Amino acid sequence: MRKHLHKTRDFILPVIDFFYPPFKALMPLQTFRYAVSGAGNTLLGLVAYYITYKFILEGRDFHFSFYAFKSHVAALVVSFVVTFVVGFFLMKYVVFDDSRIRGRVQLFRYLLVCVFNLTLNYILLKIAVESWHIYPVFAQIGTTVVVVLFSYLAQRHFSFKKETEPSYLEED
Repeated sequence: MRKHLHKTRDFILPVIDFFYPPFKALMPLQTFRYAVSGAGNTLLGLVAYYITYKFILEGRDFHFSFYAFKSHVAALVVSFVVTFVVGFFLMKYVVFDDSRIRGRVQLFRYLLVCVFNLTLNYILLKIAVESWHIYPVFAQIGTTVVVVLFSYLAQRHFSFKKETEPSYLEED
């Protein structure tokens, strides 16, 4: 599995880095990689949200056992699952590959940040859709902007921190 992850990483990095030179004066390479990876994952999340909301749920509530999720919330959950998996791979192997924190610690921290982001996104989406009556797909695009700003700071300084960690956190 790890071999395939590294092959994928070795394919993605040169593609991203190819487009870096015009941005070199504006930002460091790692920030550019984060922006491109994050933009790609965000786009993937929006596509997953749109397809789920528009074509799978067709704007209808999703009834799950004893609870019915509103369609815009159910689409958010599907989008979250997709972007969580892809996002962790991109952050760990493409953007913050210089972090010395163990993978399972990174995964747990990434999960914490993502759950916070999901909660923030949920609250903003509920307000935008149910109080301000903004079309759900447009509301999701707007909430994504706020969540992305928080996410970069949290991932860089918490999940994939670069500073030297205590030895029990370093990979063997």
